Amino acid sequence: MRVACLFSGGKDSCFALFWAISQGFDPFIITVIPEEYSEMFHHPNINATSLQAKAIGIRQVWLDATDKNWHGKLKSILKKEKAEGIVTGAIASEFQRVRIDRVGEELGIPAYCPLWHKDDELMQEMIRFFDARVVAVSAEGIGPEFLGEPLKKLLEANKKNVHKFLEGGEGETFVLNAPFFKKPIKVKEWKKKWDGVRGVAELII
Repeated sequence: MRVACLFSGGKDSCFALFWAISQGFDPFIITVIPEEYSEMFHHPNINATSLQAKAIGIRQVWLDATDKNWHGKLKSILKKEKAEGIVTGAIASEFQRVRIDRVGEELGIPAYCPLWHKDDELMQEMIRFFDARVVAVSAEGIGPEFLGEPLKKLLEANKKNVHKFLEGGEGETFVLNAPFFKKPIKVKEWKKKWDGVRGVAELII
């Protein structure tokens, strides 16, 4: 089955792609270039996903969209590419899942969400085998000291009122290596920005 994996470069979409490959699907990835602070799509380091696509060895399709027009544009790409399914990395966001499910329903193709409400054991396995780095933070108690650092470091800090997998918008990640990467992504440095409330780390290679 030819499936489109919505791919942002973060831990969840990387795992969803890994799952699609393990299922024997024939995947390609669609990366949305969204508005900053989009409610639907990941923004930090989105252009660097091309490095991941190269490291994985997979075809990447780009979609420049806003929160208002992404629905129609995504449907057009899926039709053009003759996708037989959609795969996403949503874990707990009804807002995201319902909208992607609707796209699948309108096209008559299934929408897969392999991480949806999965247990802690599976999530811990993902953290263990993926080199996921924190590239954005936006929550009380999470400062710039976590930017560019392994996600494990942030989780071990056990910050109050922060979802352990950052599902409340507290942060974003970028995967530098995973079991299905042919080679890791090497980062020379992290260019960090911090405004006192939120911060972003841009990878420099």
